[in-house]
Amino acid sequence: MRILLVHNHYKQTGGEDTVFFAEAALLEEHGHTVEKLTFTNNDVNSISEKLQAALGIVYNPKGARAVEEKIKELRPDVVHVHNFFPLVSPAVFYVCQKLNVPVVMTLHNYRLICPSSYIHYHGKLHMENVHKIFPAAAIRDRAYRDSRFQTASVVLTTGLHKLLGTFRNKVDLLITLTPGAARLFQDSSLNPRPEQLVVKPNFTADLGLGNPEREDYFLFVGRLSPEKGLDTLLKAHALHPFKLKVVGDGPLRSMVEAHAAKYSSLEYLGYQKRDKVVEELKSARGLIFPSEWPEMFGMSIIEAFSTGTPVVASKIGGGEYLVQHQHNGLHFEPGNAQDLCEKVQELERHAGLAASMGKQARQDYLENYTSETNYKQLVNIYQQAVTLKEKPASAAVAAEAGLF
Repeated sequence: MRILLVHNHYKQTGGEDTVFFAEAALLEEHGHTVEKLTFTNNDVNSISEKLQAALGIVYNPKGARAVEEKIKELRPDVVHVHNFFPLVSPAVFYVCQKLNVPVVMTLHNYRLICPSSYIHYHGKLHMENVHKIFPAAAIRDRAYRDSRFQTASVVLTTGLHKLLGTFRNKVDLLITLTPGAARLFQDSSLNPRPEQLVVKPNFTADLGLGNPEREDYFLFVGRLSPEKGLDTLLKAHALHPFKLKVVGDGPLRSMVEAHAAKYSSLEYLGYQKRDKVVEELKSARGLIFPSEWPEMFGMSIIEAFSTGTPVVASKIGGGEYLVQHQHNGLHFEPGNAQDLCEKVQELERHAGLAASMGKQARQDYLENYTSETNYKQLVNIYQQAVTLKEKPASAAVAAEAGLF
């Protein structure tokens, strides 16, 4: 197949960028012709450029031209959009429809139904935004980048295109990462067609099975920010100072450092390169995933699974779907430090339970989250999109021939 991948990079490299490049490499490895059309927010620096970008996210003519030129040059079988915000804009979908090219989009975050993209800001969940076409309260609360203007531009863009039916009628398939995310989008102001949503998880390279004899520490890996549940994690640790290693950086770094200064059983490792993170995963009793927002997925969870490490996860979002209680890990109530503490103690007391869940975690990885499994799912989605695009044309030809 000839595949055009469209992606707007953020200034700071994130998970969406990682998935974009991983899927591109995966498709190329299997012999497909892959063209990457990328834009970067690094090009938006001056005040005038920022204003231009904010105004252009409704429909960016420059982005539309770039997409149209690339489609005419490549003549792709399918276009896969990862992120159109802010420089590509939803114009990409109008161009694809105009040129009759199948288009799919991965919903990496919740920006189409909440301007913060997390549904979590100022320390709490804001599920009320999910059902509103124009969540005006989010503007008042500066949900996006602590700016009323920037929040308003996102609310205006997403709301206008929801009213126009852009995402419902001009995108052939919407890829969600878990069934839970699919349900949330289905019941939201996005109002997709039921058959439009497909589920395809992310994947990770096989990191290899961890040490058979695990050490007695637990591991947290991720951004040190409120929505990640750091406060709950540290409260649980204070209730029962178990051995804990924290890897990552972010706005709550000083809080973690202060806690580490008070409790010698917590070791703060700061930001670490991937090799070091993998090394720590392979020796840990378990990974703790205390997120307090409905994360779209949870890459650190499937990385832990690939090493045979069980996961203690909050029962929300990706953690609820990926982790199956008493199977490949344990669930605890989001925000409940006492419950988290009890689950950690359960794995401390029962090393055999941790080991058996680790074996099942490894098996779940091999069955569901390898590159080969993901490749088959991705190509199947592309083929579905092509078939959906062909159906109307076939129906029109049949009607003209008087077949029905």
